[in-house]
Amino acid sequence: MADETILIVEDNDILRDGYQFLLETEGYRVIPARHGHEALQQMQHATPDLILSDISMPEMDGYSFYDAVRAQPDLAAIPFIFLTALGERDIVFTSKRLGVEDHLIKPVDRQELVTTVRSRLERSQQLMLAEMQQAYEASLIMLANAIELRDRYTRGHVERVMNYALGVAERFGWQDPEMNDLRFGSILHDIGKIYIRESILSKAGPLTEEEWDEMKQHTVIGADLLGGIPYLSGAIPVIRSHHERWDGFGYPDGLRGEEIPSGARIVAVVDCYDAMTTDRIYHTANSQHEAINEIRKGAGIRYDPAVVDVFLSLKIDL
Repeated sequence: MADETILIVEDNDILRDGYQFLLETEGYRVIPARHGHEALQQMQHATPDLILSDISMPEMDGYSFYDAVRAQPDLAAIPFIFLTALGERDIVFTSKRLGVEDHLIKPVDRQELVTTVRSRLERSQQLMLAEMQQAYEASLIMLANAIELRDRYTRGHVERVMNYALGVAERFGWQDPEMNDLRFGSILHDIGKIYIRESILSKAGPLTEEEWDEMKQHTVIGADLLGGIPYLSGAIPVIRSHHERWDGFGYPDGLRGEEIPSGARIVAVVDCYDAMTTDRIYHTANSQHEAINEIRKGAGIRYDPAVVDVFLSLKIDL
């Protein structure tokens, strides 16, 4: 059963009561109103998930009500469906110019009403999820960039690694949800460095054995940090294993070849390429040509040779 709230604005008592009955039998909570003014008063106490409104009404018609709703930022995204009389084609055209999502021509039967409402709510939820994911991704990039600044990387490392990684995966024919896992894994691949001492991250000379042991823990720390976030669980293999080597001499688990998660194999290549071509506290940037040669030399030793071939064939910013 549905549990969304629908606001019905209709001055005809019989129609309004009929729509309310039909939608309530489908499990929706319904708020009835006779015109725009009454509807706005109702919305002060409860925010509907969808508005179903007549156009020709006393005191405040549908167009004025629509404008009043859209003028309030916290209400502007609510799906809006207009009810129009048969043959009012000019009204439908005007409504579409305003941005109204859907129309129903009266009289409306049960199936058409329920199907349109359900479809519009589903589209609205999909849009909200997409917007939430974009906001979530932007927040994670901001967090990753803050960690990047501690490590003195050139600005933009996180975005470049993400774009390189997604480009390689696309060539391999990856689809969602694998691409989403790789996207978040590449954004957060160094999230564990948030717990590494500043003196180690900013050290210009070689690390001592003790310092190197601590640095290598960032992969395990990062994976553990995400352990309680189901939405990011698919990114954990990338974060934990992006420093594993094809020959088995990487860390933290000494995985070899195809034992290494595929997303981690991709990030291993693109992360190293970007590290080589940007200035860091412990070295100046290599040329792109030098970095390409080093990546090529590492194929089958440090890196998955198939990933190296695809990455170098992309010629992204090379």
